[in-house]
Amino acid sequence: YLPQEPQLDPTQTVREAVEAGIGGVLAAQKRLEEVYAAYAEPDADFDKLAEEQGRLEAEIAAADGDSAGVQLEVAADALRLPPWEAHIEHLSGGEKRRVALCRLLLSKPDMLLLDEPTNHLDAESVEWLEQFLHRFSGTVVAVTHDRYFLDNVAEWILELDRGRGIPFKGNYSAWLEQKEQRLKQEESSESARQKAISQELEWVRQNPKGRQAKSKARLNRFEELASHDYQKRNETREIFIPVAERLGNEVIEFEGVRKSYGDRLLIDDLSFKIPPGAIVGIIGPN
Repeated sequence: YLPQEPQLDPTQTVREAVEAGIGGVLAAQKRLEEVYAAYAEPDADFDKLAEEQGRLEAEIAAADGDSAGVQLEVAADALRLPPWEAHIEHLSGGEKRRVALCRLLLSKPDMLLLDEPTNHLDAESVEWLEQFLHRFSGTVVAVTHDRYFLDNVAEWILELDRGRGIPFKGNYSAWLEQKEQRLKQEESSESARQKAISQELEWVRQNPKGRQAKSKARLNRFEELASHDYQKRNETREIFIPVAERLGNEVIEFEGVRKSYGDRLLIDDLSFKIPPGAIVGIIGPN
């Protein structure tokens, strides 16, 4: 499970925190080396050692342990992890989350529960994560507002709508298309239901004392139609931001700006102007 704010041991280094995800494989590899060395002992029990060797080799092979070191380095580079020797207590919130994500992915559980997995990831890291999840043999359950990520990764969607869970097999784009058709069908069905209710209600009003057997069927029909409450969707499709007062010909002007966090220099001698109506994008590695 990847929480929004992962809890990591602040005394550990980045490497120690990430390797915790493959701790079982590393322990098996270490023990296997000890078994190999034990064959050279004068009083070695070859049958017992051979049995343990087979068990350990099978465990490592099942976890693809022979390439664990390579996988660790690839994942660390793709997710832009801080240096291996950096301590957790000195990392930012985003860096801690990337460390936690890396550790979780390398642990290869049967099911991944991801809460906003693309937060604090740049475009290249998100692309790598999408490819990783496509190769992942287990189940992935993700909660995300990243529509592009959903479209590229999701194969099955559960929509929570008006107190109901509606399953759909397909990606986000396909789900949107079927949802539009479903809502149109709902509106059409509701219009027909309201028309039928009006017709039955008119009959009830005209026959207030009608209780004969043939009339009861009409009454039951009316009660059945009226018993199904239709809950109209109340969706906010867009956010309206009112136009502010004009701010002049220059909104913001930067000249010779420099910014760093400790010894890490982010911006140096930056100068630019932002005119009215400009849309500013900040692009680069996270």
